[in-house]
Amino acid sequence: MEEQKNQKLPLQGVGGLQKLPLQGAGGAGLRVAVKADCARILELIIELAIFEKEPDAVTATLTELEEAGFGPKPVWKAFVVEDDGIIVGFALYYIRYSTWKGQRLYLEDLVITESHRGKGLGKLLFDRLIQETRELGFSGMVWQVLDWNEPAIQFYKKYEASIEAGWLNASLSKEQINNF
Repeated sequence: MEEQKNQKLPLQGVGGLQKLPLQGAGGAGLRVAVKADCARILELIIELAIFEKEPDAVTATLTELEEAGFGPKPVWKAFVVEDDGIIVGFALYYIRYSTWKGQRLYLEDLVITESHRGKGLGKLLFDRLIQETRELGFSGMVWQVLDWNEPAIQFYKKYEASIEAGWLNASLSKEQINNF
């Protein structure tokens, strides 16, 4: 079991497709996201916003997403999973620095389209993120989960993840910053 847990999942080049058998599915591919994937990633981000009861909260444009991931100063990376050539999920992350813990992988979003949930795709992506964290030598991986998203909480508990209480999210919008 330990040997399987530490098994590396090779990716062939930036866009290399790794075919993998999945629970309840004939197979899917896992690969590093490329710029051409951004339109589909944005569709899945909007699907996530609807699921999280914030349908109008997505203000990032396709151009902004492409620039932030593939422009001269990229700030995010992602893995995508495909089924029959269609992206059905992604995990988008960036590097965070904690003054207490050092460099950490910050998982911004892990999304599987509703029709493909329960087939092992989320596990496939999450396992690849753990591997990425290990390969980059980071001190850990962090993310947020909504307190009412019980399926996600149960998924993360299978990994023995620490889910903290007591922290409140704070933010300033672009408009608030401009008004200051």
